[in-house]
Amino acid sequence: MANLPKPPSMDGLKKRIREHRRNDGGFVRERYCLSREEARAKAREWFASYPKAAYWTEVESWRVLSGDRIEFTMRRLSSAD
Repeated sequence: MANLPKPPSMDGLKKRIREHRRNDGGFVRERYCLSREEARAKAREWFASYPKAAYWTEVESWRVLSGDRIEFTMRRLSSAD
């Protein structure tokens, strides 16, 4: 009977994940899909919790979907160091 190959090492994948996280600049992103009013409230909540001056908080991207829903991504630094 032939020898079965060993499973591949996970070292390469671990390295790629580490590099990706390092190159992201320490930003935290969250994507939402809410009604227009809920989207405004969520963005205000982020800016109140994570002030732009300290966390570089911003609406990174947004688009209007059918039914007056807004899909958007909020971005901020992970800490205010």
